[in-house]
Amino acid sequence: SSHHFRPLMCFTLMFCVVSVTNVPPPHSTIRPGSPVPVNTDSPGVRKAARFGVYRYNNSSNDLFLFKESQIKKAMVQIVRGLKYMLHVEIKRTVCEKRDHPNLDSCHFQSKKTLQQMLRCYFEVWITPWIHKVHIPVAHCH
Repeated sequence: SSHHFRPLMCFTLMFCVVSVTNVPPPHSTIRPGSPVPVNTDSPGVRKAARFGVYRYNNSSNDLFLFKESQIKKAMVQIVRGLKYMLHVEIKRTVCEKRDHPNLDSCHFQSKKTLQQMLRCYFEVWITPWIHKVHIPVAHCH
């Protein structure tokens, strides 16, 4: 029943990812374990996208850091935590990797020759109660 479903969607306030309007009615076939669409503006999705970006930056050999510019689509699946499936556009910033800056303060490149946008698919698996984040998939092109 939907009565039992809601607590699974909210482990803590921070990870409350699906609004109450998205809680399926009792007759719904959606069970924990099925991916469900989630608002791309939600704090949980934005946080997960940033984790994906960290993973990309760690593995790229670009001089500059990239940052998410738009989250195009987001799904979340309840599986021993929250597994986000995200389609994200990322763009090159003016921040150089070696400076270890905070991404929030990094602006996107305005120089035409340095601008670059990539489309990424990230899977970000967050287990809040043990503060664990695992990113099994980070494909950008």
